[in-house]
Amino acid sequence: MEVLKTVLIVLELIASLALIVVVLMQSGKESGLSGAITGNSNSYMNKNKTGGLDKILATSTKWIALVWILLALSLSLI
Repeated sequence: MEVLKTVLIVLELIASLALIVVVLMQSGKESGLSGAITGNSNSYMNKNKTGGLDKILATSTKWIALVWILLALSLSLI
C-alpha cells in the first residue's frame, strides 16, 4: 500500500508542476471587467475558437487539472 501511495504522490507532483507550467505559458486575458463593460470582442471564448498554442494550452490545462483532482481524491481515500 505504501508503494501505491508513493507512486500517487509522485504522479501528483508531476501533475502539479505540469499545471503550473501550462498556466504560466498561457497568454494573458487583458480585457477583464473593462472589456465586459465596453464590449470587447477579444474575449476568452473568441480566442479559444481559433487554433493555435492558446487553444492547446487551454485544453491541456483542463485535462491536467482533472488528473490532478482525481489524484488528490485518490490520495485522500488511501
